[in-house]
Amino acid sequence: MATKPTTRYSDQDLAEFKTLISKKIEKAQHDLALIKSAYMNGHTNGTDDTSPQFKAFDEGSAVMSKESNSQLAIRQEKFIRDLKTALIRIENKTYGICRVTGKLINKKRLELVPHATLSIEAKNMQK
Repeated sequence: MATKPTTRYSDQDLAEFKTLISKKIEKAQHDLALIKSAYMNGHTNGTDDTSPQFKAFDEGSAVMSKESNSQLAIRQEKFIRDLKTALIRIENKTYGICRVTGKLINKKRLELVPHATLSIEAKNMQK
């Protein structure tokens, strides 16, 4: 169970994290739109006039590509959701506090993984 933190990130630090996360959300949403447009793209590459034996390979490839894009989209949506949840923690002033140890998560870790809720110490305890 997490202990009550005695310290938290300053309002200035939280504002910096909020800016970082907002930029990441914007980029992630743009990337998601690209993934979805690739997934929804119903256009073919003009294989109608090619030999029938190659058409089956093209269709199989298209299905695999759509499945791949679908998985990427799901992952991207989860990333966006996690980032938005991090913004809520910033507003609540609980951002950057490990949910297991109750200690502050290293600032460098949060810069690299801004939606992190566990410190490296807590991640290592999971192994």
